[in-house]
Parts: sequence; C-alpha cells; structure tokens
Amino acid sequence: MQLGVIGLGRMGANIARRLMRAGHECVVHDVSGDAVDLLVKEGAVGGKTLEALVAKLSKPRAVWLMVPHTAVDATLAALGPLLSAGDVVIDGGNSHYADDVRRAGELESKGIHYVDVGTSGGVWGLDEGYCLTIGGEESIVHRLTPIFSALSPSRSGRSPSPLGGSP
Repeated sequence: MQLGVIGLGRMGANIARRLMRAGHECVVHDVSGDAVDLLVKEGAVGGKTLEALVAKLSKPRAVWLMVPHTAVDATLAALGPLLSAGDVVIDGGNSHYADDVRRAGELESKGIHYVDVGTSGGVWGLDEGYCLTIGGEESIVHRLTPIFSALSPSRSGRSPSPLGGSP
C-alpha cells in the first residue's frame, strides 16, 4: 500500500521505515530537506514540497501527519486544498479529541476523510511496533488496515487487526 508521511522526526521517520520494511511504499515530506534525503536513500519516494508529495500519491490518497500538535492546523491548511474527495488524512499525533472532531468536520465538507490515530512507541516503535488508538469511519479504517497492521506490534509473527480478530 502507498502512504504519504509528513513529519520525519524520530517517530515519523521510523514509522516510514517500519512501513517500508513491511513492503509499503512511502512518499515522504518534511520541512527539513535533509530528513527527506535520508529516507530517500533508504527507499522512500521524496516530496520536497507538499505539492510534490501529493502529486506522487495515487488516488485515493492517504497521508499520515506526524507533526507536533501545534503544527497540525497549519499543515492541514496547506495540505487540504491539494487533496480530493475520497482522500484520507491520518493524524498520528496525540491531538486533543475536540480538535480532531473539528478537523474531521472541516475535511468532511470537502469529501476528505479524517482518521485520528494516537500513536505511542517512541523510537522503539521501529523494531517493537507502535500502540495505535484508532478513531474514524469503519470503512476507511478497514481500508487502511494493512498500514495499521504493519505498524502494530506482532505476536508470533502475526500483527493484530485494528478492527479486532485476525488480520
């Protein structure tokens, strides 16, 4: 599966790395061009601008934001006009739920889906997996299950399904 990842700090970069290890294609962007270049050397597709990132993603697009909670609204203000109906924005940070509800409503009016995924695991998530608290429309969460399964800790070689039961 293809995923855009915006925000390549320690957790964002490691989320992209874990996904690439699992065979997913990551198109990455960060305010630091050096962070993008590093992940490109590791197999990611680089997007030096948000426009370039969006242009390299196939529709319907899915974009994971791993930026500080104080930067989510500004990032969405720049990203939102570049997306189309049917695309998905995933906020992987730990934003306040009221902000997530507001953002989901703003994007819904444009036909863009919003999934809130509180993510914990720190720098150990790359090897151990991430604990994900997923909130969003069931059909969209189901569509993104391969991403969530790849990021989750595995048990006996199998990743748990974010919807419960077996993957």
